Amino acid sequence: RLGSGAPSGEPSGDTIFALSSGHGRCGVAVIRASGPGSRVALQTLTGHPELPPPRVLALRRLRDPNTGETLDHGLVVWFPGPRSFTGEDCAELHVHGGPAVVSGVLRALGRVPGLRPAEPGEFTRRAFRRGKLDLTAAEGLGDLIRAETEAQRRQALRQMGGELARLYQRWSDTLTQVLAHLEAYIDFSEDDNVEEGVLAQGGGHWDTPSLLCTPLHTPLTLNPPLNTSLPAVDGTVRALEQEIGAHLRDGRRGELLRGGVHAVIAGPPNVGKSSLLNLLCQRPAAIVSPVAGTTRDVVEVALNIGGYPLVLSDTAGLRDATDPIEQEGVSRARDRLQQADLVLAVLDATVVPTEPVQLGAALGSLLPPSNTPSILVLNKADLLQRSGGPLHAACAQGHPLPPSTLLSCKTGEGLDQLLGLLAQQLAQLCGDPLADSPSLTQSRHSLHLGHCMEALAQFGYERQRDLGLAAEQLRVARRHLGRITGQVGTEEILDVIFRDFCIGK
Repeated sequence: RLGSGAPSGEPSGDTIFALSSGHGRCGVAVIRASGPGSRVALQTLTGHPELPPPRVLALRRLRDPNTGETLDHGLVVWFPGPRSFTGEDCAELHVHGGPAVVSGVLRALGRVPGLRPAEPGEFTRRAFRRGKLDLTAAEGLGDLIRAETEAQRRQALRQMGGELARLYQRWSDTLTQVLAHLEAYIDFSEDDNVEEGVLAQGGGHWDTPSLLCTPLHTPLTLNPPLNTSLPAVDGTVRALEQEIGAHLRDGRRGELLRGGVHAVIAGPPNVGKSSLLNLLCQRPAAIVSPVAGTTRDVVEVALNIGGYPLVLSDTAGLRDATDPIEQEGVSRARDRLQQADLVLAVLDATVVPTEPVQLGAALGSLLPPSNTPSILVLNKADLLQRSGGPLHAACAQGHPLPPSTLLSCKTGEGLDQLLGLLAQQLAQLCGDPLADSPSLTQSRHSLHLGHCMEALAQFGYERQRDLGLAAEQLRVARRHLGRITGQVGTEEILDVIFRDFCIGK
């Protein structure tokens, strides 16, 4: 079990240190040390044999241990283990954030015997090792550090708070309960101490406490009561399979919110796709020219729309190109369309048909065959001879059109309506991070839950042939749930999770 006990694979008595706040000039920088040598490090740099009271800020003069030179006047905090972030003895130095001060204090810590610089994510990894965090909470912490929008922050805080881990633990407890009764039935079904109804208890209420320590002859109060044996176990497994399946079929909401919704601006040449990109990001990110086919490569920017992350790509105009370079650009544009989560289809408002059916047909030639959500943007509205009434009516009619709007990239008219449509689409794709049960946020979770589902499906097959093999499938399913939270796993899993953390986190 990786989530508890002494850290495996780490040197005994190792103490690490690093800058835990951001790099660059700042008012205050936080330098953290963790490990058994933290006490000596704090005593050495402050010159005080007595430590300040735990978790109380104290003003101290910090000195170089070799020369005695004053490095800074700062605040120090002492966190004796296990009541610290990592579960070890920890010390924090809150110093002035100038680069010279920070580098001087870090050099001084490096001269203290037994201390070494921390690796990326090593503080959080130690917190996991000592049971302060499970893997999903550690991933949530990493997402919180990288969060750039309000919705990302809310989702990361919810995961770091343990909601996802509690959901997976509940499923694991259900499998433990069912497996306990199934194994009891296998081992003792001919024994007088095991009544026929014992397996029926395996299909009871999912919130029932673990039954591993419950004597088999003790009557259990379950809700609802069951009067059958093996069918009750089957029912519990099927219900669990359905709940996990629903969790997997969430439209990748959590992953989209975590990594950003990938939207592609697509359309014929010279309809204003690059102008739209520049208008949305409020800077000249893409070259704009009246010459058709100017955009050859994919230009990508990250935006915050209504608190949701959007990764927007400008692509080459879609047409039958003859120039080899433009052909490559069109090919890349079509590849991006196949991978897009959202399409902004741009057409020239001055030349498109005003009938909804014909307009829908013109739009359909741009979109991929999949049911990718899209927004129709009719650009160059400022060039319409009239008020654009027929086009407004076509957009308002809807069918067979997606959400549509008239826009002028030149004057900015219609931008607010487009941003509103974008925010609506992003909210539908990402969902409310605070509503319902927590969403999947990592492909790693999806992988293990998929294997868990396969094992539960195989349980139904083996159940008709051999109860021992069926029980093994429940163990496999439970192991995959444990790998998500870190109850079981390998060093390779930990390396993948923590390698993208910042140094000092």
